[in-house]
Amino acid sequence: MKWLTWMARTFVAGETAEAAIKAVKKLNATKVLATMDVLGESVKDKETAQKAVEDYLNLLEAIPRAGVHSHVSLKLTQMGLDIDPEFCDQNVRRIVEKARELGNFVRIDMEGTPHTQRTLDLFYRLRKDFDNVGIVVQAYLYRTEKDVRDLNRVKAKVRLCKGAYKEPEDLAFKKMKDIRANFIKLEEILFREGEYLAVATHDDKLIRWTKEYVAANAIPSDRFEFQYLYGIRTKTFRQLAAEGYTVRCYVPFGTHWLPYTLRRLRERKTILFLIKNMFRK
Repeated sequence: MKWLTWMARTFVAGETAEAAIKAVKKLNATKVLATMDVLGESVKDKETAQKAVEDYLNLLEAIPRAGVHSHVSLKLTQMGLDIDPEFCDQNVRRIVEKARELGNFVRIDMEGTPHTQRTLDLFYRLRKDFDNVGIVVQAYLYRTEKDVRDLNRVKAKVRLCKGAYKEPEDLAFKKMKDIRANFIKLEEILFREGEYLAVATHDDKLIRWTKEYVAANAIPSDRFEFQYLYGIRTKTFRQLAAEGYTVRCYVPFGTHWLPYTLRRLRERKTILFLIKNMFRK
C-alpha cells in the first residue's frame, strides 16, 4: 500500500482543487500550461455524477480567481454515461456552458473501446453548440483514422495519444512500431486537415518527428501543442516550453487517487512505462 501511495503522490497533484492549483502555478512559472482532471470514472449513481459536475463547476470558477492558465479534462463515465446518455449529456453541457462563460475549454477524455462510439456521439452533439469543447483519439485503434477524418469535418480540436487500455487484437495495434507508424499517419492527417492538434506523447521518436514536421511544413505555433502527464519527464517538456512550443500538462487530482492509480497499473505496459520514464529527463 505504501508504494501505491508513493506512486499516487508522484502522478497525482493532491486530493483538493487547492493542491492542484498550487501545482499548476508551479507549471505556469515554467511556461507550461495545464488541463486539470477531477479524478473519477465508472460512476453508477446519479448523485455521484452530479457531485462531479459541481466539482468541475467550482474548479472552473477557481481557475480565474487563482490566475492560473488551465483547461479542464473529464471522463464521460464520471458524468453518468453508463447510467443514461441523456443524463450525461445534460451534465457535460452544464460544464461546457460554464467554461464558455469564463472563456475556458473542456476536453472530453477517451476511455476503453466499450465507450468509444458513445463518447464520440456525445461529443458531436456538443460540438454543434459549442466551440470550446475538444476530444481525444487513440492511435492504437484501427478505427481511429476514420474517426480523425470525421472529426476534421466538424473542425474538432483533437488530442492524439497512443492509447493505454488493454484492447483485443481485432481492435488495436499491438506492436509499438505499428502504433508509432499510425500515430505519425494520424498526425499528418490532423496537421493537413484538422483544426488544432494536441500531441500527447512522452515518446522521444514522436516528439522529434513532430518538431521536424512542423518545421519542414511551416505549421504555425497556434495550430498545435505538446501534452504530457503530470510527474512524467518534466524536464523534457519544460525544455520544449523554453524552446517556444506550447506545452500543456495533464494534472489529475482528487480523493479517487487509489482507483485511478490501480487502473493505470492495469493498463498495458504501465508499470514498465512509469519505471522507464520516472527517472528520465
